[in-house]
Amino acid sequence: MLTQTPKGTKDILPIESYKWQYIESQIAKVCTNFGYKEIRTPVFEHTELFQRGVGDTTDIVQKEMYTFLDKGNRSISLRPEGTAGVVRSYIENGMSSQPQPVKLYYNISAYRYEKMAKGRYREFHQFGVEAFGSKGPSIDVEIISLISLFFESLGLKDVGLNINSIGCPVCRKAYNEKLMNYFRPSLEKLCGLCNNRFERNPLRIIDCKEEKCKSITSGAPAILDNLCGECKEHFEGLKKGLDNLGIAYNIDKNIVRGLDYYTKTVFEFISENVGTQGTICGGGRYDGLVEACGGPSTPAIGFGLGIERLLMEMESQGVPIPLPQEVEIYIATIGEIADTYAGKLVYELRKRQIPAEKDLLQKSLKAQMKYADKLGAKYTIVLGDDEIKNNKATLKSMKNGEQIEVALDNIHEEIINRR
Repeated sequence: MLTQTPKGTKDILPIESYKWQYIESQIAKVCTNFGYKEIRTPVFEHTELFQRGVGDTTDIVQKEMYTFLDKGNRSISLRPEGTAGVVRSYIENGMSSQPQPVKLYYNISAYRYEKMAKGRYREFHQFGVEAFGSKGPSIDVEIISLISLFFESLGLKDVGLNINSIGCPVCRKAYNEKLMNYFRPSLEKLCGLCNNRFERNPLRIIDCKEEKCKSITSGAPAILDNLCGECKEHFEGLKKGLDNLGIAYNIDKNIVRGLDYYTKTVFEFISENVGTQGTICGGGRYDGLVEACGGPSTPAIGFGLGIERLLMEMESQGVPIPLPQEVEIYIATIGEIADTYAGKLVYELRKRQIPAEKDLLQKSLKAQMKYADKLGAKYTIVLGDDEIKNNKATLKSMKNGEQIEVALDNIHEEIINRR
């Protein structure tokens, strides 16, 4: 066990980490272009925050959180998602007094004790965006367009957008009564969890993944057909805004968020790729969440996107990820004097932002050249006493074998000119 990762976790090795760095750089670019600033919150929070922020009737809180008592006998949980911690920070740091909307993004690790599946881990990584203070549909359109451009920047294709509205507390009250009347004759056929949801939150029954429940919920009344005037207007504004930007979408009446503080817009980006069909990211408005966590009444919207799921999708679609910058020059040495000189030369090259390497294991010249090839070095030079004495060496291209004589004190300019 000492030399094995805990179940549900994995090492991200150097042969993969460049892919993560690329995704992270694209996240930073698109968020900066949209005016979103990065926020970093603690890995763990007080358990009560997630009970309120995620919902104590959800599977996440009831079954999947890593919860423990700390040495002060306080109940602490590892974050199972990003939104609750950001909402807590918004309240605690008085961000409601800042110019609105407050636009934030994060790239975090999160933790859930759930069943293992392809692309699903107990420690996973999530890119998310949260925007506070904007009530109208314009911010909904902006966030959806941010995701759309992010996918476009990565080269992802075959990704469809599904949207829905789940109304507000006003229209949901009447809608819940309709749902209960619909499900009541079928309670014995529903799973135990859905029976528990029936009284507490019947909307969540529609989100059940059990096949026996899905067959029953397929005929349930849709909340989109039971919206109040304000929610209808908001949804029409969302559609109009997406149409204006040329962002295609489908209306999916089965997308729900079963918690009371989620309101109006909900959306998902779904893979239409045959090999990996499923949700890539999802989000929606949660106009009641800040208030539920003890803050002022604040309209808000956000989304979460799993990085593991995204990388799996990119691989399935054959989307190329640029390889990391390779070693530009490897300096092979013969003798102790040359090795000392090479140490200084490599340092000077690196100062000039030129990736350079030299022997560190006292290998033979033949072994050094083999190593340079494995590193993917663009160029090599061999240093001995004569090269140092004459301040000249032969620069060799590892790609085509071309060789030219260069001055050692000017080698950096030669490499830069050849880029």
